[in-house]
Amino acid sequence: MSLSRQYSFWGSLSPLGGLTGAGLLIMASARLSWAITVAGGLFWVYGFSAFVYSAISTYAVKILPEKGRAAIYTCIASFFGSIYLLLFWLLCPFAALENFLLLLLVPLFCACSGISENPAADIFENVSDSVSQAASLSGLLIIFSIVREPLSYCSLSFPGTSQGIVTIMYFTEGAFLPIGIFSHSAGALILLGFIICLYQSSKGNRGE
Repeated sequence: MSLSRQYSFWGSLSPLGGLTGAGLLIMASARLSWAITVAGGLFWVYGFSAFVYSAISTYAVKILPEKGRAAIYTCIASFFGSIYLLLFWLLCPFAALENFLLLLLVPLFCACSGISENPAADIFENVSDSVSQAASLSGLLIIFSIVREPLSYCSLSFPGTSQGIVTIMYFTEGAFLPIGIFSHSAGALILLGFIICLYQSSKGNRGE
């Protein structure tokens, strides 16, 4: 089975199905602006890392050792993660500072993508599989943050400005929202557990 099918939204190794990206989901979904920033990092790091590693594996396979290819892939992912962080820092320093830890975690998730285990595969196939993984986790991040941020802060935000966050929607004070517990990790785990229960239930109803 190809990596893209295993890591697709309904796949057995998807971030939601196997909780591969649960840590990143919990930390980056508190604000929509954080989720968008991390989603951009996921596409950047996953795409460029897979392309460079696949190109090296295809055209310069002799320089790759038999063992330790996962470590080389981790170094490549870390390099592109650093480039993304630098570019984002130049555009919006405060937002980059807010997301510093989250962006440092992106290369580690990329290193676990499984691309380094298929050095002989086609470059286009490796890149498309890697980008599909990034799209799966990015989609979950953004959807979860759209649900979580209004419950926590009565707002929705985008990255930008010198403040790091642009509030694009703000709900009136004194309404049923916010439910402050969802701004913390414990509340996020409760909300994520509820979503996973719905996911597993729908998966069971489809007979998978």
